[in-house]
Amino acid sequence: MDFDALKAVQSGLGTATVIVMDKSTDIVDAIARLSYFYKHERCGQCTPYREGIGWLWMIMERMKTGNAKLEEIDMLREVTKQIEGHTICALGDAAAWPVQGLLRHFRPEMERRIKERAEREILEATA
Repeated sequence: MDFDALKAVQSGLGTATVIVMDKSTDIVDAIARLSYFYKHERCGQCTPYREGIGWLWMIMERMKTGNAKLEEIDMLREVTKQIEGHTICALGDAAAWPVQGLLRHFRPEMERRIKERAEREILEATA
């Protein structure tokens, strides 16, 4: 596993940090937690990062429970693209990449959560 091999499969080591998770890990929750970490660690100097990470974290918190809209999945991608490459330090890129990876590899899981929550709410409203 090296940088070039990972790039070929649209992955990467990002900041060269590796987090090992097993199949029982709630990947949406894990990425939401990373978003919170980057939100907490921001210095506030770069506007794209300062404003964007707050939006990322809020949307990811809703995604955890499916309390989001399908169009917010695409909004997450747009926000990450506004952060990535537009900051003074590498924290902006590091905050955007996990969310981008989640969208690339686990979008169906996010869609499933949103749809299941909407179905539950309809059932509860008619009960």
